[in-house]
Amino acid sequence: MHSDVRSVTVTILGKEYQISCPPAEEEALRKSARYLDDQMSKIRARGTTLGFEKIAIMAALNISHELLKKSQQVNDSENGSARELRHLEEKIDLALRTHRQLEI
Repeated sequence: MHSDVRSVTVTILGKEYQISCPPAEEEALRKSARYLDDQMSKIRARGTTLGFEKIAIMAALNISHELLKKSQQVNDSENGSARELRHLEEKIDLALRTHRQLEI
């Protein structure tokens, strides 16, 4: 094991897991584990008797869906910003052309 990687213990649905992680990523790993634990706990609390593996798969699917949805929102936002930027550039170009015509 490299000296720049250490073992971090996280708890998910009451089970402890040792994960190798660079020190700079430890807080992000802990937040991710808490988020996963929360998602899995919500699925288990729904009352359906599911095994650990099925709960994990359902949580993974839910998290993947959230990620794809947010990614699409970012893409839509970037596309909207690019359109607005092009519109502003066109207005500036028009204003500059109009100003040049007035000078002539």
